[in-house]
Amino acid sequence: MKTLFTALLLATATFSGSGTAAAQDYQRPAVPSLRDRVAAQDRLVRARLDTVVPKIMREVGVDMWVLVASEYNEDPVVKTMLPATWASARRRMVLIFFDRSANGGPQMGVERLAVARYPVGDLFPAAWDPEAQPEQWGRVAQLIAERNPKRIAINISPDFALANGLSAGEHRQLLTALGPAASKLESHERLALGVLETRTPEDMDVYNGIMRVAHALIPEGLSEKVITPGVTTTQDVVWWYRERLADLRQDAWCQPSVTVQRANAPGIVPGRQTLPENPVIMPGDLLHVDFCAGMLGLKTDTQQLAYVLRPGETDAPAGLKAGMAAANKVQDALIASFKTGATGNEVLMAARQKAIAAGTNPIIYTHSIGTHGHGAGPWIGNWEHQNPIPGRGDYRIYPDTAWSIELAAVAKVPEWSNAEVRFPLEVDGFWNGSSFRWIDGRQTQLMLIPRAPK
Repeated sequence: MKTLFTALLLATATFSGSGTAAAQDYQRPAVPSLRDRVAAQDRLVRARLDTVVPKIMREVGVDMWVLVASEYNEDPVVKTMLPATWASARRRMVLIFFDRSANGGPQMGVERLAVARYPVGDLFPAAWDPEAQPEQWGRVAQLIAERNPKRIAINISPDFALANGLSAGEHRQLLTALGPAASKLESHERLALGVLETRTPEDMDVYNGIMRVAHALIPEGLSEKVITPGVTTTQDVVWWYRERLADLRQDAWCQPSVTVQRANAPGIVPGRQTLPENPVIMPGDLLHVDFCAGMLGLKTDTQQLAYVLRPGETDAPAGLKAGMAAANKVQDALIASFKTGATGNEVLMAARQKAIAAGTNPIIYTHSIGTHGHGAGPWIGNWEHQNPIPGRGDYRIYPDTAWSIELAAVAKVPEWSNAEVRFPLEVDGFWNGSSFRWIDGRQTQLMLIPRAPK
């Protein structure tokens, strides 16, 4: 695994900022072949199935987990368990996990079965012969009866879409098939969320390289290579990013956005994100990019800021630099508030208290990240309001989870007639249960366009 991703970390070119106002220097990565990527992604999936699923099943105390997916209507958890060459489930696919140690049997770990016409790669052996037993649901009931589990988890959740993958139609058929044994079924969102949110050592071995792709592309797009002030529009930059993602075989799991804040611009509400429509980028603009990319089934979510120099300027105005520093202070306050077992709501309120005490005006809207861009786990604030969130904010922080630290500071900029300006940042990191680290660093200084010559 590490050998493959050595190539990802090697630079084919470098794109560097300059001086004290430059962004971090990021290496532009090479890209492994599609064949190598598939093999690597399958190893990541297998490691999660072998280690994370048993751990979370035993943590929550269930001895069987049944997931049902139909082609093109897959449970979100199932999608993360498919081989990399599978675009979807095939027909109806019932995946069964059974902890063979739970009933006092041999310590053989968690059994994996696919009640499906086909085995699911080499991850789930097929446990149904349609020729011998045409009724698929009958075979599901038989396998469950043979194993006689005490508690059977299914994916139904009122609050979390990622833990709510069992469709109403499939649920009805499962209830009918099990008869009296259906009383053992229980909705267990913690199991689904825990499996999705937990990052393995194998995941984290490669996440730095995956993150570096974003950290290489964003500064390149926010540079004179792509932007000619007075000519280039924000959508020109957006589609440059999409083309580069396609060139690098990256998963653009959301459309990038490039937005502008500008001094004394008519029609702008103070502290809001952007000019309307598709403005031409001008000298003096504060640019913001929101960039979503992924690889090997793992997602990144990044926001960074750049300033377009006016003629004669060699640095951004002091007020904009101070706003950038305020956003970093909000980041510091948030990660200092992480605590295993704390709810998202508790982290939100503690972080806001710290950030306000540090002299900032924070807006926090952080989420987990991993196999989904807006990943499984607690919500830590909403951008539209900063109050506790019932349900989604009540879920707790767990170890070995990755986070997209998404937030903003609102600050008055003296050089812009003391207007309130929003400074949004987003950067991914990892919580090991006792400490937090950035996966590939963070932006601490505004990028400048154009870069000063070296």
